[in-house]
Amino acid sequence: TSSRARTTMQVKTSHWERTLEMEAWSLERDRFLTRILSPPKERGVSTLKVEQEVWNYLPKVDRTIKVPPSMMGGAWMGSHITNNDLVKAAHVDEDYDFALLEENDDFWRIEGLPKPEAAVVWGKIVYQVEKARRVPQVVEYFDEDQVKVREIRFDDVQTVNGRAVPLRMVVQPLEKPEETTVLHYRQIEFDIPMEEAFFSLGNLKRR
Repeated sequence: TSSRARTTMQVKTSHWERTLEMEAWSLERDRFLTRILSPPKERGVSTLKVEQEVWNYLPKVDRTIKVPPSMMGGAWMGSHITNNDLVKAAHVDEDYDFALLEENDDFWRIEGLPKPEAAVVWGKIVYQVEKARRVPQVVEYFDEDQVKVREIRFDDVQTVNGRAVPLRMVVQPLEKPEETTVLHYRQIEFDIPMEEAFFSLGNLKRR
């Protein structure tokens, strides 16, 4: 129902590389807050998600910016994760219908096709899930023309609070194979006491 985590995110593009250290909190599916801890020049840059809405806080100019619908496809924190991923990922079971594509002794491959009324970006999502530990291994994302454009790979599976959790996620845009975003959980706790009031615009600006 809730979590608190310390993460590092390494972003590599064709023009630059950077590493961010972040702290993040979540409550249920619809509340998420993350704050950059380092590097110092970006410390305090924060993102708040409440249901379908996303805000960013920029401490250098003391501005809170609500992400408009036209910018939801934009990069989050300069990574290969989008603002839309933050909003939609928690509700994939509501927006897609699923069917088993393949099964063997080691994994399931499951196809998600968007429901007719769903306002989604992806034309198809395919999940490969390890049977033994019930964890994702690979998620493949296809555009409206059924061309695979991105994949996310999961590894470093550890037991946390009695459950298997992949602590590292590698996001690979297939049209730019030299680019990646690697999100690595360094610490994570589940089911900690959290209140909805924590996920507020006032707390977004707290340093």
